[in-house]
Amino acid sequence: MDITINASFLAQNDPDAALAFYRDTLGFEVRNDVGYGGKRWITVGPVGQPQTSIVLYPPEASPGVTDDERRTIAEMMAKGTFGIILLASKNLDATFEQLQARNADIVQEPTDQPYGVRDCAVRDPAGNMIRIQQAA
Repeated sequence: MDITINASFLAQNDPDAALAFYRDTLGFEVRNDVGYGGKRWITVGPVGQPQTSIVLYPPEASPGVTDDERRTIAEMMAKGTFGIILLASKNLDATFEQLQARNADIVQEPTDQPYGVRDCAVRDPAGNMIRIQQAA
């Protein structure tokens, strides 16, 4: 089997803030920005890695989601427990310094975890947890 990860989805509740974070704070390139019905789906990804993307989507536009589920999603996003993505950097400490300089919402400074990973964490404007590991 030849399967790759093409894209992951992270919820956003403010497309302009999400775009600014992923483009200006993380340095990702914008690959698509589609509006429909007053909502926006924004596709971003790391420069030089066109085969891997994140689609920032409005969760309230997901088909089949009930009003109760929308409220639950909004509550979880507000608490930062809805979306998580794991990224990697060849120089975690330098990346962390850049994130601090760009006023990212820091959750955790670079830390050697007991399970053998060195990582840091920030939140995006929607509350999604962005964990960044030291690349091997």
